[in-house]
Parts: sequence; C-alpha cells; structure tokens
Amino acid sequence: MNQIIQKGWRPAGVLILLLMIWELSSRWMGIPEWLLPAPTAILEEARAGWGAYAPHLLSTIRLTTIGFAIGSFVGLAVATLLHLIPRLREAVYPLLILSQNIPIIVLAPLLVIWFGFGVLPKLIIIVLVCFFPIAVATMDGFRQTKPEYIHYMKMAGATKRQIFRKVEWPYALPSIFSGLKISATYSVMGAVISEWLGANKGIGVYMTLASSSFRTDRVFVAIFFIMMLSLLFFLLITQIEKRVTRWKGEKAYE
Repeated sequence: MNQIIQKGWRPAGVLILLLMIWELSSRWMGIPEWLLPAPTAILEEARAGWGAYAPHLLSTIRLTTIGFAIGSFVGLAVATLLHLIPRLREAVYPLLILSQNIPIIVLAPLLVIWFGFGVLPKLIIIVLVCFFPIAVATMDGFRQTKPEYIHYMKMAGATKRQIFRKVEWPYALPSIFSGLKISATYSVMGAVISEWLGANKGIGVYMTLASSSFRTDRVFVAIFFIMMLSLLFFLLITQIEKRVTRWKGEKAYE
C-alpha cells in the first residue's frame, strides 16, 4: 500500500495541476460551456444527472462483461488449439494477423446488416476486439516455456496432455493475464463502439445524444465513465492475477 502511495502521488499531482489550469483557463478566458466546460461544471453534471445516465452505465457494464467473457474464452480456445496443432497454426495464424487490419468501425455496419440491431452484433464486435490480444499473448506464453522442463517431463513418461496441463499452461499464466488486461480495457471501447451503431441504452448512446445536443459537459461525463470502467476492469484482472499466480515466486523458474 505504501508503494502504491509513493508511486501514485506524482501522477496524481500532475493530474490535479492540469485540472486547476483547465478550471482557471475556462473561467478567466470566458470559454463557452458548450465548447469546453470547466471541471467543476462537469462534476456538477455528473452529480446532478446520475438518474439520467445510470441505466446507460449499467447497460454498458453488462454488455462489456458478457462480451469480454466470451472473447476471453474464444481467445484462450484459439490459442490452445493453434499451440497443440502446429500445422493448423501455420495455416491460420497469418489470417488472424490479417483480420486485425480490418477496422472495427468499418466492419460494424456489415454486422448490423447481417445480424440486425440486436445484442448479437454488439457482442461480436466486443469479441473481435478482445480475443486477438488474449490469443497472441497466450501463444507467446506457451512458446516461452523452458525446453528443459518439457524434456524432463518427457523423460518422466508424461503425455502431451500432461505436459500441457502441468508445465506449459502454468508457465503461460503471466502472459495470459497480460492479454486479459489489455482486452479488459479494449472491451469497454468495443462496447461503446457497438452502441453507436444502434442501441436503446448504453454510454455510447448517451454520448451520441449529448454531442448532438451540444451538451459537452455530458460528453465529458461519458468519457470519464468510460475511463473509470476501463480502469476498474484492469484492476480487477490484476487482483485475480495476484491470487491465481500467488504460487509463482520470482525464483520459480530459475
């Protein structure tokens, strides 16, 4: 806890300084609120408008959680399959890389045409955003397993399944959680993008309505909640990682 406080006070101080400059500039320069509201005005809107955006926030959290869970499962399944079947990896892995060159914002309208305006296209967008970092990080973790451990297990008569379960999977856990933390933040972005396409509720819908009515303070409130959701998902995965990999000390694989 002391380390967190010691490391966190500097960025917190810089953030407070920037907010103070923003507040004073907005007041002294007479910038219109519809163009750039002061931080205090944004904070007041966040407090006063809770009843308006609470349903949107809950909808985004629900959509993000479901999409992230499905994307994580797909990413882990794809990585495991490609690792266990090298020939399949040689054939499919370049296509996975190529698929990431297609912007989601371009693919999204096609998903709406194919699957309508329901929940399915939104979940597909989040899954597409999430699964690739998890799959790549997991495969890298499998490849980084030290060969001497695998050689020792083979000498002991272990099967390929036992080697994977006892050595490769535990060794890849740090890489897996790295991919999960990246995807956790991406999942919120994917949910907001999917809500732009056509939804009844969600932070993306709230942001669209606010920008169309020149309520810049509400747009900043939406941005703030997007940042907070991403940070909370990241911290949650970090805490799970600490519990799952508690057994892994610094000298575990030396």
